[in-house]
Amino acid sequence: MQPIMNTYGRLPVTFTHGKGAYLYDTEGKTYLDALSGIAVCGLGHAHPAVTEAIRSQAEKLIHTSNIYGIARQQELAEKLTALSGMDNVFFSNSGAEANEAAFKIARKYGHSKGVNIPTILVMEGAFHGRTLATLTATANPAAQAGFGPLVEGFQRVPFNDLQAAKDAVANNKNIVAIMMEPVQGEGGVTAATDEFMNGIRALCDEQELLLILDEIQTGNARTGRYFAYQYYNWQPDVLTTAKGLGNGVPIGACLAKGKAAEMLQPGNHGSTYGGNPLACGTACTVVDVIKNENYCERVTELSDRIRSGIRNAMEGTQYVSEIRGKGLMIGVKLNTQESAVSIMKSALESGLLLNVTAGNVIRLLPPFVLTNDEADQVVQKVCTQINAFFADQS
Repeated sequence: MQPIMNTYGRLPVTFTHGKGAYLYDTEGKTYLDALSGIAVCGLGHAHPAVTEAIRSQAEKLIHTSNIYGIARQQELAEKLTALSGMDNVFFSNSGAEANEAAFKIARKYGHSKGVNIPTILVMEGAFHGRTLATLTATANPAAQAGFGPLVEGFQRVPFNDLQAAKDAVANNKNIVAIMMEPVQGEGGVTAATDEFMNGIRALCDEQELLLILDEIQTGNARTGRYFAYQYYNWQPDVLTTAKGLGNGVPIGACLAKGKAAEMLQPGNHGSTYGGNPLACGTACTVVDVIKNENYCERVTELSDRIRSGIRNAMEGTQYVSEIRGKGLMIGVKLNTQESAVSIMKSALESGLLLNVTAGNVIRLLPPFVLTNDEADQVVQKVCTQINAFFADQS
């Protein structure tokens, strides 16, 4: 029996090191990374400023405890609240933990209003994590199988169906919050429509509900804004993020505003490692690099280049039915089911890392540090693999 639990269907490659947009395996083979550790390494691998931030902080202080003040945590909180317009933040070690904090805020808010069974309205196609509560909020029966009983207090409606959300709220007075992703990553790289985003915000305002945005994957410049909701002229009540915040160093954050920011008090929540000096010091550098080097603008440029490149290369074929998502969350939907897994494996053999979130959706999450030439290589390699797959099917 292997000493590591068999929880991942691992691909047959092990990486030893990386640089920029490239990874290198134990055999010395080079891979162009269009996955970024699943939207984590937005600044690529071995970024010099991130490397130096880890080194310098590790020389000073890695961990104390949240029963004391942590200067780097305070610094990061100030940066994130200034960028987002939110009031305060709780730091955790992962996106799932950030979402757990959001659930506790919503439940405490519900109880403060006299609701005995506070319920959070969540979306079909959602992915919020693998703890029991986040798994319940996640719309994946396969992921939930074998782990019942799940947690009560969640109700689900179709994504991008505003009327269904309104009907659910009208018919269930226990609903105290609505939770959604601006772009569903695991759910097939499907973006919320402007009508849905604005409509959900208005519905929450009308019914005094908390709007919780899961920006675990969409945050930290991934969509072309620091946070995806910044495409609109409003803010959520609760915002969660992780993944790209530490560029690979584990960290999550749950930000809150207004009444939501007042819910958690001493003794209500905590984390041993959450917000430690090493993670926060690294994240401070990541935030600074993203901001100072205008990576939000660069993400938009790269997104346009990759999307138009794939669209032009696939013109005249019937292989691609849609290119969707936002920023450098790109989903290439193929016109046959279960085709993308084969393409993912053949792409690996060709030296390109990508991912599949649904049977026929190729997911591209490349780092922001791609050069134009590297972006064109991603396009060429993806299109070559798509053409080869369909040629074999004919």
